[in-house]
Parts: sequence; C-alpha cells; structure tokens
Amino acid sequence: MQRQFDKQFIGGKWKQGSDSKHVNEDKNPYSQETMLTIQGASTQDVDEAYQAAQNAQKEWMTKTPQERSEVIQKAAHLIEEQQAEISEWLIKEGGATKIKAGLEVSLAKGITEEAASFPMRIENQLLPTNNSGEESFVIRRPVGVIGIISPWNFPFHLTMRSLAPAIAAGNGVVIKPASDSPVTGGLLPAKIFEEAGVPKGLVNVTVGSGSEIGDYFVSHPIPSLISFTGSTPVGKNIASHAMNGEKIKQVALELGGNSPFIVLADADIEEAAHALVVSKFMHAGQICMAANRAIVVDEVFDQFVHKVVERVKKLIVGNPAEADTIIGPIINQKQTDHIKEVLQQAQVAGARFLVEGSIKGQVVEPVVLVSDDPTLAIFHEEIFGPVLPILKVKDTDAAIKAANDTEYGLSSALFTKDVTKGRLLANKIEAGMCHINGLTVADEPNAPFGGEKNSGIGRFNGKWVLEEFTRIQWVTTRTEKNNYPF
Repeated sequence: MQRQFDKQFIGGKWKQGSDSKHVNEDKNPYSQETMLTIQGASTQDVDEAYQAAQNAQKEWMTKTPQERSEVIQKAAHLIEEQQAEISEWLIKEGGATKIKAGLEVSLAKGITEEAASFPMRIENQLLPTNNSGEESFVIRRPVGVIGIISPWNFPFHLTMRSLAPAIAAGNGVVIKPASDSPVTGGLLPAKIFEEAGVPKGLVNVTVGSGSEIGDYFVSHPIPSLISFTGSTPVGKNIASHAMNGEKIKQVALELGGNSPFIVLADADIEEAAHALVVSKFMHAGQICMAANRAIVVDEVFDQFVHKVVERVKKLIVGNPAEADTIIGPIINQKQTDHIKEVLQQAQVAGARFLVEGSIKGQVVEPVVLVSDDPTLAIFHEEIFGPVLPILKVKDTDAAIKAANDTEYGLSSALFTKDVTKGRLLANKIEAGMCHINGLTVADEPNAPFGGEKNSGIGRFNGKWVLEEFTRIQWVTTRTEKNNYPF
C-alpha cells in the first residue's frame, strides 16, 4: 500500500502548508497526469520547521554514536525494503527509466550505509602545547541545523547524500525539495527517517514556491549551513544570501557541469564509444556529470563518430515505465524549450547533425552533432538533455585545452590505452573528478564528489562530507596556575 505525500512534514507532523497563494502540482512528465497537489509552505512554515530542527538537534547531538548509527542503519534497511515503491515514484515523478531508478536507489542506499559509520568516525584530537600544565584539544561538533535544497534530476539520492551524513554528524535538517520532485526529493526521504526512529522535528520538509520561501529558506537565522545541488546561477544566488543574511552561513554547493569526454588516438574506440553513449544519454542527459561534450583527436575522429552514431540509433525512447526504455521524458516544458533553443543555435552556427531526433511533448529523441569549431556555444553551456556535441581537435594538447575552455569543472573522462599517460593528463584537467577509461557519470559513497571553478564549493561523500557537516572547536584545560604577561 503506497503512502500519501500531499502534506508538509514539520515538527514530526504531516500538515497542510499555510501559503494560500501557491499550490504545488506534482505531474508525471511523460503522461502529464497530476499525481497529487500540495498546499505550499509559507515563511511561517519555514520558521516552524527550522525551530523544530533546532530544538530536536539539541537532544539528538547528545545521543551516543551507537544510537545515531542504529537509526541510520535502519534507514538504509528501509530503503532496501521499499526499493520497489521508491523506484516507482522516481519513474512517475521524475521520468526516470527503470535502469536509472534502480541505479539511484542503489546510490542512496550506499551513501546511507556509509553514513551509518560516521558517528564512530568523528574524532577529537590532542595537540602538543608549549604551555606547562595545559592540555590542548580540537573538538569536532555538529554545525547545528542544515538547510538542504535538493534538485529534480536525482532527487532521492541527492537528498539522501546530504540528509544521511547530516543526521549522522548530529545535525538537524530542513529540506526544500525541487517543485518537480517534492516526494522523491523530500517527503519520501523524511518518511524513511521518521520510520527509522529519528526524534520528532529532527527532519523537516517544506514544499513551497521559490518566490514565497526560496530566499527566506537560505537567509533564515537558524541554519548554520546550506547544502545545495543545482544550477550555477541559482547556486551563486544562494551563496550570496547565505553570506549577506543576519547570520553568515557555510555553504556546500554542487553546481552545473560541462563534463568533457576526451578520446585520444590510442583509445579503445569500441569501449570509448560505448562509455560515451552511457555517459551522455543516461536519464536523457539530465545529469550534472553527463558527458556534455566529446572531444576527439582528428586521427580517430571518423572511426569513433561512426561507432557512436551506430549505438545512438539503437537507443529506445519513450515511456520510462517500459523495461527496455533508455531515454524517457525531459522533466518539464521549460527545460524542453531550452533544448530546442540550443539545437536551433547550433544549427545556425553551422554544426553538422548526424542524428537528428524529433521532439514530441517532453520526449526528446537523441541528437548527435559534430564540428571542428571550439567556439560554438553548444560546447560551452550545460545542455541537460539527450544532445551530444562532438568536437574534432588536432591532437592531445588541443584536447586538453578544449576540455578546460569552460567555466565549469565537475567531472571528466579520458580514454587512452596508456594509463600512466592518462593519470598525468588528468592532472592537467581542471575538474574535481577525472575517470581514465571510465564514465563521467560516476559516484562512490567513500570517494570525494565535487567540482572546481563554477561547479561548486566543497565535497560530498565519505570523510569529506563529514568535514563539511561538522565544525571544529579549540578547547584548552589547565591544571596549574598560569604565568600571565602582566
């Protein structure tokens, strides 16, 4: 029996939002069916949620590491038990294919299991000191309350990626999910932690209009850290409000990407073509790590492009609920219109289209285009759709130069049979992640995830997110009288 998610979750209670002007319609992006409506949260609801999180956090931080770990272990177990329901919601709310939904549930379970180890990994440190009779300690403590703003593309995983570590580190949480994914990005994760046994009020969800609660959610005086995953322009606005509010906040930002997929002359062409198609067309290209552009040296360009086109033409497009579908719908009409605009600009700029699919409603068939002009706009902006631009370059040096010719620096991939050379070239790529002979779309719960330049601030996963979601305090104790300077 599926649970209903048509309410806010504040202070341990499922309640109606108090914003009388805005109602959130949760639509299936493929069928356009309205699955449920949620009365929007107001600024008053945000106040109540943050206050509840602050009150509950004071109790939660006093729990033993074992007690916190057991709750998170229970949440991971519930994810496994409820994977069929979670996957169904991901398909009907976000347009995920069955392959993508399964991957997302697996990723969320992995980071939750990793987070269950965090309470035992928070270490204090004894420092040497030059002062007789004194002990000097570094104490690691929770930041307090964390505001999580989650995206619509991998909503369940990217919420859990912040939520589970935040709870593990002893923090309280308020989630603001994207309007396109209120269930999978907020209400369903909260329900899982409610069932896992967190104190009432420790986890809260406010589903609301950005115009009503967006800036207020960030500038509110209670949270000490805002964790955001989404576009770079919105991330910059969040960082500005976090710094300019009543209280200066830390931010953890995972923003846009323009991931290069580099193919050198000595690459395994068949393997590289397969990896590129997966890196680009998983979830219809709506992934921050997606191979936004391929960069291929002239020597193998024609051979490689032929292999890619062969694979792309076999991709099945349509209803994401069908088992063999690879490319489902785009999340909303605004994003679909953006893809249309990108394609029109590329056509005017002279790009050559090798695969040119049609657009029906919010379903965009795959597109492959090629050019040897690195100045084309399509090579410099995040597409977030099933559109693959391939750039021809002269040699390895030109490939690295083109890879770095972007404001972004999230993920990257490079194909070469010489792994030692690949590792050396990875050091020249301005990105937070580089995968030699692998997918750009890669995530491990114990590996640092994050970007450089305009792709964000901070790192998620493993010990790195634990450092983000805690703060350190220097404490000294004296057992002897001090020698004061006057």
